[in-house]
Amino acid sequence: MVVDGIYYGLGLGAAGAAAWWLAGPGYAIPLFLVAAFCVYFFRDPDRVVPAGPVAVSPADGKVVSVHPESPTLTRVSVFLNIFDVHVNRAPVAGRIKEVLYKKGRFHVAGREVASAENEQNLVVIEGDGTEVAFRQIAGLIARRIVFHKRAGDRVETGERVGMIKFGSRVDVLLGPEWEIQVRPGMHVRAGSSVLAERRPG
Repeated sequence: MVVDGIYYGLGLGAAGAAAWWLAGPGYAIPLFLVAAFCVYFFRDPDRVVPAGPVAVSPADGKVVSVHPESPTLTRVSVFLNIFDVHVNRAPVAGRIKEVLYKKGRFHVAGREVASAENEQNLVVIEGDGTEVAFRQIAGLIARRIVFHKRAGDRVETGERVGMIKFGSRVDVLLGPEWEIQVRPGMHVRAGSSVLAERRPG
């Protein structure tokens, strides 16, 4: 579990206990339910990372778009609802070349406009002759993007690198050397679902 879940769970649980003692169970039970949800929301299960020249999903969720980002880049967008695991993982191994945070709006993360206009954190990973970028994008509810690494750090495929609290979106930008393996409507899991395979040569 992410440590935030412990803090939220304990804080809301303590508030529920105080409410029970001061005002009765009718006021306390909603707080206990929210505390239980926070513990569930901040879960962080282990994942089996596939071997080979692959790019894995950095987030749990539903693929909502596979779309050209530019003449040379394909964007795979994954929408996370509040019931998905929100821990983010590195899609490929390599050195973090750039981390660029951008303020923005808070559209519903499932909308196409969220990729361009919402608050986001762009991470570029360079390794094995390729660059793969991903964006952590805040949604309507999520207003807190967490990223634990810095430019220059080395990451491994599927390594935990941060999270986005509550509903959100992650975009992955892949060059022509990658063959996309997913399509809209598919559900993927961070660190274990293959988004793309490296083309030979």
